[in-house]
Amino acid sequence: MPQKPDHYDGSDIQVLEGLEAVRKRPGMYIGSTGPRGLHHLVYEVVDNSVDEALAGYCDKIEVWIHEDNSVTVADNGRGIPIDIHPKEKIPTVEVVLTILHAGGKFGGEGYKVSGGLHGVGVSVVNALSTKVEVCVKRDGAEYAIDFDHGKTKNKLKKIGSASGTGTKTTFWPDPAIFTETTVFDYEVLATRFREMAFLNKGLKILLHDERQLDADGKPKSEAFQAQGGIVDFVKFLNEGKETLNKPVYFEAENGDGTVEVALQWSSSYSTNSVLAFANNINTHEGGTHLDGFKQAITRTINEYARSKGLLKEKDANLSGEDAREGLAAIISVKLHDPQFEGQTKTKLGNTEIRPLVQTAVTRGLAEFLEENPTPAKRIVSKATQALRAREAARKAREATRRKNVLDSFALPGKLADCASKEAALSEIFIVEGDSAGGSAKQARDRKFQAILPLRGKILNVERAGLSRSLSSETISSLITAIGTNIGDDFDAEKARYHRIIIMTDADVDGAHIRCLLLTFFYRYMPELINLGYIYIAQPPIFGLKKKNSRNPKVERYIYDEKALASTLAEYDDPSKFDVQRYKGLGEMDPEQLWETTMEPATRTLLQVNIDDAVEAERVVSELMGDQVEPRKEFIQKHALDVRFLDI
Repeated sequence: MPQKPDHYDGSDIQVLEGLEAVRKRPGMYIGSTGPRGLHHLVYEVVDNSVDEALAGYCDKIEVWIHEDNSVTVADNGRGIPIDIHPKEKIPTVEVVLTILHAGGKFGGEGYKVSGGLHGVGVSVVNALSTKVEVCVKRDGAEYAIDFDHGKTKNKLKKIGSASGTGTKTTFWPDPAIFTETTVFDYEVLATRFREMAFLNKGLKILLHDERQLDADGKPKSEAFQAQGGIVDFVKFLNEGKETLNKPVYFEAENGDGTVEVALQWSSSYSTNSVLAFANNINTHEGGTHLDGFKQAITRTINEYARSKGLLKEKDANLSGEDAREGLAAIISVKLHDPQFEGQTKTKLGNTEIRPLVQTAVTRGLAEFLEENPTPAKRIVSKATQALRAREAARKAREATRRKNVLDSFALPGKLADCASKEAALSEIFIVEGDSAGGSAKQARDRKFQAILPLRGKILNVERAGLSRSLSSETISSLITAIGTNIGDDFDAEKARYHRIIIMTDADVDGAHIRCLLLTFFYRYMPELINLGYIYIAQPPIFGLKKKNSRNPKVERYIYDEKALASTLAEYDDPSKFDVQRYKGLGEMDPEQLWETTMEPATRTLLQVNIDDAVEAERVVSELMGDQVEPRKEFIQKHALDVRFLDI
């Protein structure tokens, strides 16, 4: 339960800088003004409430998406201080909402641990909203203040008495800033709140969507709460998988912070299910806490395997990837002063946390293995199988290694390479079959565009494993053409192209090949996805031609069924047109393929990214793994969402 408010007033709020530049350059503060930046506004407000939970003063947060796409966030924390700020001489709640980087996490004793420091504060939400209303319950009274485009509109005033404490914030995103959309995606928010609940044991987060009503006219609602904390998180990651042990949990604490770890192995080949968090922030780029975890896992399993004779003297040591194959793990650290670095500021740099994590994992895992010999043997057996597969795959991997970009004789025979040797300017189209490959080779600009035709469907690497995957000529050709290698030898800087474009037919088979290729990249080259190198081409599905015309030129290209209907509705007499359905890229002549799909000035590409690593892992495992039941449930749940199906 929330603790009673202790010392928390204006003296705990330290001001760092003003708010002038936020509206002029919003992308600098929230990443983008697209959907991701829009949802970031909600996270900033909710993070403040989670900080109250981390401090032990809040156990319930409610979020409402209203019909007009405004959002309300309410908590039962201490309430933002309403006393006069000692430096700014205005109510502290007004300071927090109008001055950038003003908050209890920048000094004083407001918060010992905070996740909101990674963000930019609720003042940015205020600056990028047309209107913000804040109500605070403290000291037996309720207070209200509201803002217009970041500026105070109505000063703080007492509006009545109140029991309990807390803060309620409602904001309306500014459509002049978020020109792409101001519509919040329920599933995006639900995914984030589920993760927050896992990371904060016992915290209850309620999400309500007034835009979606059930049969009784009540808003769609969902509650997120994990009494088991990160143990429940690991179970969630491994849903539908054959597991080798019950989840293992251990924690440790010292003067630098705390660490919680939960882990469980499955029969999966995945090594992507180890997720690290610092103060509730998903550190996608890893950092010192993840380094300490990996070192401890590898050393502890090797020492146990040697001591029990499961690894002989002649056997090589298990590598880190061997030990982590099939492992789902959550590492959650809470620090007083987190230092973030890396390209996206999601890499933890605090060196003092590494030994804490390393010691906790070494001690906790060693005890578990000693006390649970049966699952311990299964875990070591899984790792030694991975070791044998790695050794068997070494020669195949060596065959895919290209010493440098000038060794063109080492490239796959079907690859039509480009003239450019500058990776940043080069792109490769991965196409299905010789027919589409032939059209693409004729259509391309040889200066910077390479073409690699695939023979049939590639292996499903989710089921095949590394050794079998590397025995596939198609996959070996793909790895060689890209140039990065995989596994321990992977090096993103050796990528020969900075645009790797999947170009398949607009039918069910084409969609399946896209899924297989995306699974390959996600499992063996995820860094290329994170770097933004992977794209999906968008060829047209229909072409509109005038009937009985001597000019065979296509009048309009159309990319989906909905657009076809609206386009035909534009014409008074659609019967004057023939609608051609392109079932394959080979049905387009090279000129058409160039102008619609390959010409940089006119084409549309979808860039592949991983917004939610947890959901990506679950979907890949469910849809591409060897367990039938989760896939069946997914298909039944989403069957009505299918737009069209070729039979």
